[in-house]
Amino acid sequence: MAKKILFLVSEDWFFCSHILDRAKAARDIGYDVVILTRVTNLGDKIRAEGLRLIPLYFDRGSLSLISNLRTLLQIVAVYRQERPQLIHQFALKPILLGSVAARLVGKHRLINAVIGMGYVFTSEILLVRMMRPILAWALKLLLNPPGSRVVFENNDDLLSFVAAGMIRPDAAVLIRGAGVAPAAYPVANTVVSPPTVMLVARMLRDKGVGEFVDAARLLSGRGVRARFVLVGGVDYENRSAINESTLEQWQNEGIVEWWGHRVDIPDVLAQAQIACLPSYREGLPKSLLEAMAAGLPCVTTDVPGCREAVRDGETGFLVPPKDPMALANALKILIQDPALRRQMGRRGRAQVLTEFSSTLICEQTLQLYKKLLAT
Repeated sequence: MAKKILFLVSEDWFFCSHILDRAKAARDIGYDVVILTRVTNLGDKIRAEGLRLIPLYFDRGSLSLISNLRTLLQIVAVYRQERPQLIHQFALKPILLGSVAARLVGKHRLINAVIGMGYVFTSEILLVRMMRPILAWALKLLLNPPGSRVVFENNDDLLSFVAAGMIRPDAAVLIRGAGVAPAAYPVANTVVSPPTVMLVARMLRDKGVGEFVDAARLLSGRGVRARFVLVGGVDYENRSAINESTLEQWQNEGIVEWWGHRVDIPDVLAQAQIACLPSYREGLPKSLLEAMAAGLPCVTTDVPGCREAVRDGETGFLVPPKDPMALANALKILIQDPALRRQMGRRGRAQVLTEFSSTLICEQTLQLYKKLLAT
């Protein structure tokens, strides 16, 4: 009988964008793959890949004890009924709830994938800051039980968790991001004037969208000609969401263009000359890897996750977070230097081919599955 791997993920769209390739790779070598996630509009896509899907009640933005208890009880029931040999849990809330559920049903082969640090670890709101010690305590208790492994997307997070005593050093694993398929991203070599600077992300404050808009204002005031484009939808379940009226106001002012949510990202990136992500913190942002695969130079922040992808001065520029002036200065260099854009873009694509391809990420993940299931 095939060994069963269960993926616990908060949203079907996140599973499809960041995890689907790994689930398919596991399916292809004979594992019985089950997906437990909230289903919105991508259930048919998941099922079409031959993956078994179990819908989950999940409210990412809720702090309600009743709501989270309801989700926990459902996870417990599924874990007890499915009896997977291995459970792979992604992001903060699934890790916490799933690890409690696994403990209650006696499951010890866990992979907990720490993806960024989330709104709780970047927000400056007092109430949220007060929650951090509680969450840190919960993570220390639940993140790395005996028999488990903890996967990090960047080395900064891995080292900080080990140093804080939250995980055992021998249980920490570095697998850098979700990976991308470089062949899916055509490289455009045409010189366009004015160039397009593009930010692809959910429209969240902690993605640095506000700083991007401020930098566009600064450059416009200096007479630097460029198009500034925001690509991404509004995620109202995230407390850092920027509302549609604000985005439309920026667009009506002529500061930026907002293209909304898009699924044809390779075609979208083909219209850009520079990628930008001024995020406050990341795991390892897929949007930067996609931009690099498309041969674009990247301007991003010198924070965990972002600096794992972009090499300062080689494939783009790293600037301090929450600093629109520094962001504007870095963007100006690339806006005014097409040759440098092409040079950095070529280096970035080469880096993706050797370090961040989906094939490599899938191989590393399957090796981890094999190792854990052999114990």
